[in-house]
Amino acid sequence: MIKTLSNQVIALAGLSQAVYLVQHIAKRGTADREDLEASIGSVLKIDSDDVLDVYGGLHRVMTGLRQIERQLGGPDVVDPEQARYASTLIFLERKLMKQPRMLETIHSGVQKAAAQAEERGVLNEDVLATLAETYQQTLSQLKPRVMVAGEQIYVSDPENAEKIRSLLLAGIRSVVLWRQCGGSRWRLLFLRPKLQKEAHQLLESLSRT
Repeated sequence: MIKTLSNQVIALAGLSQAVYLVQHIAKRGTADREDLEASIGSVLKIDSDDVLDVYGGLHRVMTGLRQIERQLGGPDVVDPEQARYASTLIFLERKLMKQPRMLETIHSGVQKAAAQAEERGVLNEDVLATLAETYQQTLSQLKPRVMVAGEQIYVSDPENAEKIRSLLLAGIRSVVLWRQCGGSRWRLLFLRPKLQKEAHQLLESLSRT
């Protein structure tokens, strides 16, 4: 992956979009279908060497870019819940990278889901079930667990639960991508204005197309 600020922001947008969708499903029981398809589809692109290709184009992470622009602003506009989900996934990715067996399990699970998606589509229930099971066998075993807050009627629904777990896997995929593009915690802490400006410019480029 090319290590540029732009690519880092796009990967962070992928992470932000995933956690935003997790929050939306947990609290409202629904999420935008195109955003869902882009986020969950990114998990299946394990061998891509182009950041935009992972998501299917910049327009597919527009929601994430909007969230990033907001989240990197002042404390009065930050959504603490989304920030908690994202920071937990960033922390878990470091732990995951030290677990070769878990990485193998994820790889085989994703390959199975990708084959299913080829036949039935990214948001097919079998694809989501495979990704959700893969998440449960791996990331959910690591501490701290991602504790998703929401309305019980929505989070206890099996279909929503599978979408949430699949999206958390998508979040991890974006964290891996972010690191491959040169992202790090210190850059996130000390380059916030630059990252926010880049997110704004990417959004502006989308508005001109």
